[in-house]
Amino acid sequence: MNVAMDVNQYMSDLGAAAREASRVVAASSTAARNAALLAARDALDAARDKLAEANREDLEKGRDNGLDAPLMDRLELTPARIDAMLEGLVQVAALPDPVGSISEMNTRPSGIRVGRMRVPLGVIGIIYESRPNVTVEAASLCLKAGNATILRGGSEALASNCAIAECIVAGLRAAGLPDAAVQVVQTADRAAVGRLIAMPEFVDVIVPRGGKGLIERISADAKVPVIKHLDGVCHVYIDDDADEDMAVDIAVNAKTQRYGVCNAMETLLVAESVAGAVLPRLAAAYGDAGVELRGCERTRALVPAAGAATEEDWYAEYLGPVLAVRVVDGLDQAMDHIARYSSAHTETIVTRDHARAMRFLREVDSSSVMVNASTRFADGFEYGLGAEIGISTDKLHARGPVGLEGLTSQKFIVLGEGQIRT
Repeated sequence: MNVAMDVNQYMSDLGAAAREASRVVAASSTAARNAALLAARDALDAARDKLAEANREDLEKGRDNGLDAPLMDRLELTPARIDAMLEGLVQVAALPDPVGSISEMNTRPSGIRVGRMRVPLGVIGIIYESRPNVTVEAASLCLKAGNATILRGGSEALASNCAIAECIVAGLRAAGLPDAAVQVVQTADRAAVGRLIAMPEFVDVIVPRGGKGLIERISADAKVPVIKHLDGVCHVYIDDDADEDMAVDIAVNAKTQRYGVCNAMETLLVAESVAGAVLPRLAAAYGDAGVELRGCERTRALVPAAGAATEEDWYAEYLGPVLAVRVVDGLDQAMDHIARYSSAHTETIVTRDHARAMRFLREVDSSSVMVNASTRFADGFEYGLGAEIGISTDKLHARGPVGLEGLTSQKFIVLGEGQIRT
């Protein structure tokens, strides 16, 4: 079949095969799924030369197509990155299996016992860019949670992704699971994405991983549910009753520990009563780190080197060494600012006042809300999930870092002994 000429039929075939495979995977044992992950690990280890050859093909095409240096870096499969993929498979295999767990069992007056059982979502479509190692991350998490998955990576990584997929399929076969439990879309035709997100008969949920443009398009056009976040406009608020040294440490770490990540702080809010003491110290630290400050009028009065912040700066996800800073009257104005400008990703308050901390936790409506900790902790591994497939700022189904439990749902189960309703 010429995939490029009949992409709709090709994607429908992938979807039908994934739907059939999903029933087998959902019914499989934890041991079988773990065996598949470990066998895939061995297959990848044995295929290092083949992976390197496929990756060289992608890199050569990338250079010919003028891909920029950061994208080329994300595309490269170094020996260390292959090692990390192998270790990731071992780690996912070691995670507790959520599938089939029963909770909230209680006996009703009728005598029936009612509870909930955790079950796979079914077929998960993953759409991502650049990094071939995402193929292993996404496939392993979906499989461990009892799902089938269809993976559509970026066209720039097609050869690498297909080579990785062969190893994953080898692992599935070794464990007696169907090949179609993990499928990589083997065409660069963009119509494949359009079809993947519009097959509710075959696909239960879409998880886009990539830039804002990709996620906006998927969210607008999808006919199946989407687990996603668009922006990471994260805030740190330094309260009137903050420990000054702690506030400086947290605010510096939240911004400078790593710039190009969704849980880095993009706006700093400081209570007016402590701004005079804290902001000059922070400005010096940010200056040493090469961070450009853009502040409100009260900020610039204390830090003359700061540029003037515009309305757009309060909405900005810089993903780089730029920080918006605003001096606020206190907690209420800080929470008003967050309610207006936040992307509902992660917010932190630095305070010694328990009542204010509890108000912040209750009233700030983001997927992660913290007290006296850096926003950089908003991560599946740091939360004890073992791994994550992404972060969701939606309110339905999964919210925050999405680990194995987020790739499952729950159904009610009822245990009876012959009861009938009268």
